[in-house]
Amino acid sequence: MPQDVPVFEWTDNALRLRQFVYEFWCREGVGPNLRDVREALGLSRREIVQAYKELQLGVICVVDQDSQNCNLIKFQPFSSFPSQVKAFVDGRFHSYVGCAMESIAFSRMPPFEGKDVRFESWCACCFEPVSFTARDGDVVERSPASFLIHVSANPWDWGNVDITAMCDTMNFVLDADHAERYEREVSRRGVLFTLDQAKLFVGPTGKHRMWDYHWAPSQMVPDAIVKGIQMLGVDTSNWGA
Repeated sequence: MPQDVPVFEWTDNALRLRQFVYEFWCREGVGPNLRDVREALGLSRREIVQAYKELQLGVICVVDQDSQNCNLIKFQPFSSFPSQVKAFVDGRFHSYVGCAMESIAFSRMPPFEGKDVRFESWCACCFEPVSFTARDGDVVERSPASFLIHVSANPWDWGNVDITAMCDTMNFVLDADHAERYEREVSRRGVLFTLDQAKLFVGPTGKHRMWDYHWAPSQMVPDAIVKGIQMLGVDTSNWGA
């Protein structure tokens, strides 16, 4: 998925597919396969695959474009594989979340409106449990009382192929000391977000995802992303910025 993709408009097939996948995943806790999409939307295999490719270009999902069944790997904020964050709805495991940052926006989705969504993860340094509960995008309970989100990839390296590697670099840490130890383990420097800063960072996504059927494709524009993060008060010096 290249950076600085020119502005484009979704096709009708892409819009229909995006809405269907969100509704299906929120309801079932897993993503749909090709037959599920076919049964719901009446699209051909080629139309489904092309719509997924379009959605990936607009930073909505990741699919294995080399697989004949266009395997669905991620559909923000969901992950098809066991990620570093689990989401629980109505007291039961619902799904894996794409990353620590995505978990902050997860509860803003319309199907979860008014519900308490619990997220369970761990400190990337020591695997000590980290958990919090959010309602409509607001954190209402957390344990421990304070923890951070560590991002070890510079936005200039986000989306070189797709967002999988980017999401892998967004993890919880207990504090700055734990962040530094984790950095030594993975040989990567990173920056730290408070949960309040993370909420502001994902705010536009949470505002539009599923709420706006025609929500435009996102763009991976590194310079603008870095400047936006700096405006939140995040120290980006470890990125050389």
